[in-house]
Amino acid sequence: MIRVLIADDHHVVRRGLLFFLKTQKDIEVVGEAKNGVEAIELVQKFAPDIVLMDLVMPEMDGIQATKKIKSKWPDIKVLMLTSFSDKDHVLPAMEAGASGYQLKDIEPDDLVESIRQIMRGENTLHPEATTQLEEGLREEENKPHFINPLTPREQDVLAELTKGKSNREIASSLYVTEKTVKTHISNIFTKLQVQDRTQAALYAVKHNLTEPSENA
Repeated sequence: MIRVLIADDHHVVRRGLLFFLKTQKDIEVVGEAKNGVEAIELVQKFAPDIVLMDLVMPEMDGIQATKKIKSKWPDIKVLMLTSFSDKDHVLPAMEAGASGYQLKDIEPDDLVESIRQIMRGENTLHPEATTQLEEGLREEENKPHFINPLTPREQDVLAELTKGKSNREIASSLYVTEKTVKTHISNIFTKLQVQDRTQAALYAVKHNLTEPSENA
């Protein structure tokens, strides 16, 4: 038996899926969740083979729930079942660890076959999702890779600045003079093309520069 958990915030969708899947001799629906938080709780309780996961749900969406499920129970497979076919949904879902991506207009028999394919270790993608995934991957490949423009010492200063420290506190932490700190901060603003400490801190968070350099 293929043990399936349904996660969808619409009661009618859950009921429809339950009604149809119960007619399959090789599929058992072990639970229903109306959001990502419940999905994780029921995965822990019932240990399904496959989670039919909606994308947009309250409290925790399907992508976040999938990430948590795959990080804790990597053998449990996730099949996204959603109304969204654009690359902004498809790519994050697959990167989160989903084994398949189908749209809710799928024929019932095709959905069952998708479940069986995933159980066999195969991937299953709606044609529209395949197109969007390929487009999304091409865009990711063409994006310029981030290059840290700061010297190791400037990154150290930025990391301390991000913590909300004053110039004096930064100087004390790094064992340099306040004048040196001011010079580094001026260089940081110029290189990052920011106007103030707040913008610099936001830049640091966005590009994962909140920790001291490896040379610290």
